[in-house]
Amino acid sequence: MTAKSGLIVALALGALIVALVAPPIAQDPAYHEFVDRQEILGVANFWNVVSNIPFAFVGIAGLFVVGRKLPPGAIPALRPAYVMFFIGVALVSLGSGYYHLGPANASLVWDRLPMTFAFMAFFAAIVGENISVDIGARLLWPLVAVGVFSVGYWHFTELGGRGDLRPYALVQFLPMVLIPVILLLYRSPFTGNLWIWLALLAYAASKIAELADAPVFAAVGIGGHAFKHLLAALGALFVLLALVLRRPIERSD
Repeated sequence: MTAKSGLIVALALGALIVALVAPPIAQDPAYHEFVDRQEILGVANFWNVVSNIPFAFVGIAGLFVVGRKLPPGAIPALRPAYVMFFIGVALVSLGSGYYHLGPANASLVWDRLPMTFAFMAFFAAIVGENISVDIGARLLWPLVAVGVFSVGYWHFTELGGRGDLRPYALVQFLPMVLIPVILLLYRSPFTGNLWIWLALLAYAASKIAELADAPVFAAVGIGGHAFKHLLAALGALFVLLALVLRRPIERSD
C-alpha cells in the first residue's frame, strides 16, 4: 500500500469508526416541513416536484451516451459504473418527485434509494479512473449493495422506533470527502478534469441551497430546496460533459 492509498483508507476507516461510536441518528420529522408548499396546476409542493425533471433529462442523455460507443473521456471497463450513475440520476427524478408530492419517511425511501446508486457508482468510477481501473470496477457492485443497505437499514430502524441514519450519512457524504482527496493525490488519465471539480462544486452548492430553504424562499418566492435539485442536476450534467469532452492524456512513463 502506498502512502496515498493509505491516506484514503485511513480517512475511510476514521469516518467508519466515528459513525460506529456515534449514537444513532433518527430522521428529524421537521425535515419534511419544506417552506415552499405552493400548489400550482393541482400539483402539491409544485416547485419541489417539478424541479426534479432535469434529473430525468440528464440521466437519459447520459444513458444514451454511455450505452452506445463510449466517448473519449470514458474508460470501457468502467462502463457499468457510468451506466449505474446515470440510471441513479434518472431515477432520482421519479423518486424525489414522488417524495415531494407527499413528504414523509415512507416516500423518502424512494428519494434516497436512487441517490445511493448515483453516489456509489460515481465513487467507483473516480477510483477506477484515478487509482486503478480494476479496483474501481470490482468496487462498483459491493458499493451499490452498501448504498441499498444503508437506505433499507434506516427505513426499518425508523419503523422499529429507533431510526438510524448513520450508514446513509456515510454513503452520502464520505465519497464527497474522498473524491477531492483522490483527485488531488492522483494524476488523472484525462485532460479537462475541471468538469469533475465543477460537478463537486455544484453538489456542494446544492447542499447550501437545501440549508437555505427559507431564506431563498423569502428572497425569490421559490424555496431553496427546488434550487438544490437544479444544482444537483447541474452537477450530474457536468459529469456527462466530462465524459464527452475530456481526452486521454498521452503518457511516456
